[in-house]
Amino acid sequence: MLSLQFVDSLPLKRESKLVTLPLKRAEQESNVHPQIKLQQHINRSIRRLARMTGREAPSARSLEQGLQKRVLAVEGQQGLERRFNRMGVPTARNSKLEKRFNRYGVPKANAASGSSLISLKKGKKGAASVPDVTPADAPSDGDSLGLDIEAQDVGYLATVQIGTPPQDFKILMDSGSADFWVGSEDCQSEDGGGCGNHNFLGTTSSSSFQNSSDTFQVTYGTGEVSGNIIQDDITVAGLALKGHTFGVATLESVDFSADTTPFDGLMGLAQSTLSEQQTATPVEALAKAGLIPDSITSFKISRLADNKNDGEITFGGLDTSKFDQQTLITVPNVNKDGFWEADLDAATVDGTDTGLTGRTAILDTGTTLMVVPAADAAVLHQNIEGAKSDGQGGFTVPCTTTASIALTFGGQSFAIDPRDIAFQPVDATDPTGDCVSGIASGDIGGATEWLVGDVFLKNAYFSTDVSKNTVSLAKLV
Repeated sequence: MLSLQFVDSLPLKRESKLVTLPLKRAEQESNVHPQIKLQQHINRSIRRLARMTGREAPSARSLEQGLQKRVLAVEGQQGLERRFNRMGVPTARNSKLEKRFNRYGVPKANAASGSSLISLKKGKKGAASVPDVTPADAPSDGDSLGLDIEAQDVGYLATVQIGTPPQDFKILMDSGSADFWVGSEDCQSEDGGGCGNHNFLGTTSSSSFQNSSDTFQVTYGTGEVSGNIIQDDITVAGLALKGHTFGVATLESVDFSADTTPFDGLMGLAQSTLSEQQTATPVEALAKAGLIPDSITSFKISRLADNKNDGEITFGGLDTSKFDQQTLITVPNVNKDGFWEADLDAATVDGTDTGLTGRTAILDTGTTLMVVPAADAAVLHQNIEGAKSDGQGGFTVPCTTTASIALTFGGQSFAIDPRDIAFQPVDATDPTGDCVSGIASGDIGGATEWLVGDVFLKNAYFSTDVSKNTVSLAKLV
């Protein structure tokens, strides 16, 4: 069973007409070998980047082969009797791999026995005892909601109310997609049976539920859902949208239907031009209704290793208490499809220019790692003392590295904390040995396209503006 640990968020002061949601940390325990977990992250990111760039994704077989190589190297032939899911390996029904792992690659029988990453980062070698997922405490402002971080910065969850009478739904917030959905009352799992221990929406639970004859289907980096487009009332931090159009999933892949999945649905926060449902995102609808001043979404993502509770997501503007206003830059969104993508001016390692210019970066809270073309990944790691390629798209760096990679956008440099580069120890009993790098290679995008996830975004304040089609970044305080 997946174990998570949450730390209560600090109460936040909300600017006029801005909806601020405080974040809470979470810690995921796992005894999955970091090299296997790395391949899951790489596979998931490659498929996500292929979707974002409109290119053909690698075949299920090629992804599976990459994972098999990792498993063979770490666990031998016996380890091949398993099938991985959400973190990057397709869940094809004809796969010969036994379904043994959950969304995070945690063995279902042994998930509670692993060593915690936060303990390893602090030099502790014993396993930690942590509670299951718990809801956020009530914030100080009546129109604000608590927002949880799912697992090790994998996703960000908020509670919104849907239907009549209002029912609480835990929703994953994703800046790399544009559809809002929750499970239907008649939801079925792709693997058979119901859709797990989640909250569902339909005519039985909501008198304001209005179905339609329209359907939708959304495929993510791993996992997919399909269902019906409906209208119902939703409330986000006390702001009510009557008859909002969104989806209910009648069929979910196991990535979403499993009991271990800690959310009931997903809210896409890219531009609605990406929407498979062809409807406005909630932030766009809130702005159109005049409930927030602009269709702006802003993220301050906290880092697990800091043991802080200062993360937040804000709708309608930027929380100026979270960043240095002198460092704020705003650049055009160069993506034509509705993702959030910015020109990358430069990349440096410890102040040394790597010469990697003319690149663009898709900024995505739904991606854990940074995934860059193989040649660029090699250049970055060549400048980190002790870094080594594993020959399969991943790299290792010394867990004790002090190397700082910085990305420059709009003339402003943003440094990545070395702890984010040294993502996880390869050997759980040796936290000062080699660590899996938070930067991996993948060539599904173009030769100059990077997919930049939370490894970078934990180091900057990140804001998107639909109406102006811009991306903003600032240094954290």
